[in-house]
Amino acid sequence: MGQEVGEKGAERGGFGSPSRTSIFDYVGVPAHQRWVNNKQFDGGQLSENEKQLRDFYKRLLNLDVNGFYADIHEHNRKHTEFYNDKVYAFVRGDEENQWIIVVNFSDTDAFGFDLQIPQFVVGSWFLNDGAYTTTDVLYENQKTILHVTNGQGKMRVDVAPLQSLVFKL
Repeated sequence: MGQEVGEKGAERGGFGSPSRTSIFDYVGVPAHQRWVNNKQFDGGQLSENEKQLRDFYKRLLNLDVNGFYADIHEHNRKHTEFYNDKVYAFVRGDEENQWIIVVNFSDTDAFGFDLQIPQFVVGSWFLNDGAYTTTDVLYENQKTILHVTNGQGKMRVDVAPLQSLVFKL
């Protein structure tokens, strides 16, 4: 509870350990209590960082990402320069909606690379050769072009430290 506002779970409740509680613990959850804000449930007492984290979770959890799932991480580890173990990419989608998700787990390094979308994904999405505009739907501040050539997709991705991008075709 409280993950969306960065709750540390460090309180000593008596029975459970810090970071874990039991049904016998009666302890407040400080970050969550700041969001509750004296029963106003408006986040009025949250810090700026907690507000930003809650905004991120609100955007992320309201996406309707369904359909086919494919891990494209290993393919890009083998075939994409500058793509590394601090980055993870996968795709979801069907004939109507296609999603390309890229996450940077490094808290210090930004990465830029030409993400490859393998032929089996391009084929399952029935994409013809051409250029497709994609937009990050989390914050709508990044657009890029997915280029499909000979059934293989490629798109430029620049991801900041701890950033998640959810591109929709």
